[in-house]
Amino acid sequence: MISLPVLVVMVVVGISMAVAAVHFTGGSRTTRLADARQALDRFAVDFPDLKPGTVQLTGNGDTAFIELADGHTGVVHAIGDRFLTRIVTPAEIELVKLDSNNVLTLRFRDFTWRGGRFAFADAATAHAVFQPLDPNKQSVRQEAA
Repeated sequence: MISLPVLVVMVVVGISMAVAAVHFTGGSRTTRLADARQALDRFAVDFPDLKPGTVQLTGNGDTAFIELADGHTGVVHAIGDRFLTRIVTPAEIELVKLDSNNVLTLRFRDFTWRGGRFAFADAATAHAVFQPLDPNKQSVRQEAA
């Protein structure tokens, strides 16, 4: 019979080895969008028939918002070493707010991706993303940080 301390050590070592194996085989890698062209290329893989417009990147390059026809917005978002692509409309948005630090908080009604906080390098870019997503179509909705 194995003693409890030996069993605990075996479990800790086993879990540590599994985590290390995932990390060293690339499981903890993250990706970023280098530029608007990469965002458009990635979006076209999933939506080849759509004609994208202006692309706005977040400050850290993990998300791109792409202007589409009919009030739709394309989203390319980095998750780990892959990209999630979506088409969203204001009707699918539960919450959208823009604060004075150019951070857009976006929450979707879709449970598969709830949204997040997206920081932009400047106010013009943040407003360009905010405007078509705002379900209330307010000209600007700002909150103090």
